[in-house]
Formats: sequence, structure tokens, C-alpha cells
Amino acid sequence: MPNAKSLVLGMIVGGVAGAAYTLLNTPSSGRDFRENAKLKSENLKTTILSLKEEGFQLKDQIAQTSKEGAELIKELSEDVKTSIESWKQTVEPHQKKIQSYLEQIEESLKELEEKAKAEQSSDTQPSHEVVNHQ
Repeated sequence: MPNAKSLVLGMIVGGVAGAAYTLLNTPSSGRDFRENAKLKSENLKTTILSLKEEGFQLKDQIAQTSKEGAELIKELSEDVKTSIESWKQTVEPHQKKIQSYLEQIEESLKELEEKAKAEQSSDTQPSHEVVNHQ
């Protein structure tokens, strides 16, 4: 908002300076000069009031947009939370089944390892055959 204030102030100062320069550098009679100064003053006053009104409208629009944005973000976050909860409810039963299957696979692998060790140890025992060398 500081930039808007600086812009409006700059326009006002520039308008006043321009009007003063124009009024002082125009060759005219006193009466014409006063009338011209009065018209210029009224125009400047109208311009300033118009800028002021537009500034208030801009401020109101920004406030309204901010409010709408905050409401939209709130609604969006609620939608995301609802979606996550729904996803959790959908996935949780499957997650338990998968965990159960993984435990069964793990038990099967342990049994296979034990069988493989048992077979390996029975294959590596020396046999007591007598070999006849003649």
C-alpha cells in the first residue's frame, strides 16, 4: 500500500506543479487568470476526489479478494483432509491383509531355510562305505 500512497502523492504534487506553471506562464488578463485558476482548481479538486474514491474502491477490492482467498484455502484444506481420511479408510483393510500375507511369506521362508539346512547337513555327513583296493 505504501507504493499506492506514493503514486497518489506524486500525481497530486505533479498536478499542482503543472497547474501552477501553466497558470503563471499564460499571458492573460487578471479576470481570465482568476477564472482559469478557479477552473483548474476545481478540475484538480475533482481529480483528487476521484483518485481518493478509486483508492478506497481498490482497498475494498483487495480486502474482499483476500477474504475470498482465505475462504477458498480453508475449503481446499478441508477437502484435502476429507480425501486423505477417505483414502486411509480405503487402504487400511488392505494394509492389514498385506501385512498378514507378508507374515505368512516370512514363515514359509523360515521353514524353507530350515528344510534346506536339514537336507544340506544330511548330504554332507560322511558315508562309512568300505572301499576295497586291490
